[in-house]
Order: sequence, then structure tokens, then C-alpha cells
Amino acid sequence: MKIVVIGGTGLIGSKVVELLSRSGHEALAAAPNTGVNTITGEGLAAALRGAEVVIDVANSPSFEAQAAMDFFRTAGLNLTAAEQEAGVKHHLALSVVGTERLQDSGYFRAKLSQERLIQASPIPYTIIHATQFFEFLRGIAQSGTEGDTVRLPHAHFQPMAAQDVAAAVADAALASPVNGTIEVAGPAVFRIDELVARVLEFDMDPRRVIADRQAPYFGVRLDENSLMPGPSARLGTTDFGWWLVNVPPPPSWR
Repeated sequence: MKIVVIGGTGLIGSKVVELLSRSGHEALAAAPNTGVNTITGEGLAAALRGAEVVIDVANSPSFEAQAAMDFFRTAGLNLTAAEQEAGVKHHLALSVVGTERLQDSGYFRAKLSQERLIQASPIPYTIIHATQFFEFLRGIAQSGTEGDTVRLPHAHFQPMAAQDVAAAVADAALASPVNGTIEVAGPAVFRIDELVARVLEFDMDPRRVIADRQAPYFGVRLDENSLMPGPSARLGTTDFGWWLVNVPPPPSWR
């Protein structure tokens, strides 16, 4: 089966392409650096020709509200038109657990707009809401850094390894569309400030993490469960402690 992965050269997309290819499917990594651009439409029709499933794991290059909205709306409309023309049978998109609860953020308003475009499309769909990735914990630290301290909320979250996210996406792509949302999360619940502090300690990073209930999470005030999945979420299997020791940070964090 031909499956096109929009954003197929990124963190999650590259892992999804690998998993699907290993299972014997024709998985095409579609991204600007492979000649497919969902914003301009360049290469999109050719990439989707003969595809049964399209997986969209691409992210906006900017978290600024208007830029993110423009990205997700333009890409979404172009994808819908190209999918209808190609006869695609299943559109799958990756989004974020709690998106509907994080609407004080322009970025998450853009993500919700993306989801609503998918829901309004005639293409059968599956939306996957994933919790935060272990791989983004250092980015969360950076977002809360003030000098030599890191101020972060003490809220609960249930992060997961990127490999587990990719496995959930690949499995959903091979299943029938649910025309709804699936949640995926990590195997354990943590506090944001405490887990980030563990990462910084492991990195021998001198910054000190301070728990601050008023500290924003990428511009949003959280309550205890803003980022938490529901009870029926599919759980990943990768233990955080194992991940921390065995998965090296990307070069930019070394």
C-alpha cells in the first residue's frame, strides 16, 4: 500500500516512514527537502498519486499565532484538495493532547483549526492526540529559562518517547479511519518541573528548576490536568529512565 507521510523527514515522520517501509509498504517521505511543499502545492499532486493513506505529521516552522494559523490552514486546504483529486481513502494527522484546553495559545488555536478542517473534509480521517515527547523536554526547559533558573508549572503530564508516537501513528495508518480522535501517552505520570529537572541534572546543566504554579507553558497557564490524556489513551512502553540514558540528545543540545 502506498502511504504518503507529510513531514516525513522530521523527528516523527522519519520514524513512521521507517516502520511502514519495514512492514512492506511504499512509504513516501514528503517534505520541502524531498520536493513536496504543502504550502505552495509544489509536488503534492504527484506525491499523492496512487496513495491510499496520507499521514500529516508536519509542524509549523513558527509558534507565532498568525504564522501558525496561516501554515495549518493553507497546508490543510491544499492537502484536502489534493487528496480528493487522488482518491485518498484515509487522512491521519498528529496533534496534541489537550489542544482544546490550551486555546489561550495562538499556536494551539491554529492546531484546533487544523483539526476542524480535517473533520469538515470529505476524506475519512483519524486524529491522534499525543502527549509531550521526551525529546522536547530540553525545549520546555529553554522556554522557561530566566538567567540561571528555569520556572515551570508543577502540573501533571504523561510524556512519551518519539518512537512510541511513531508506532501509534503507523498502527493507526494501517487501521480503518475512526472519524474521530485517538489519544496516546507515555506509561507514567510526572510533574513538569520535576522531570525537566531530572533531564538537566543528567545533562550536568547548572540551571536550577523552580516550580511556579503561575509560570506559563508556552504562553498558557495550566491547571493540574491540562496536559493529561483521558483514561482510554493508548500507552507507550518506553520507560523515561531508559530513554534518558540510551537516547542521545540531538546535536543542537550537546
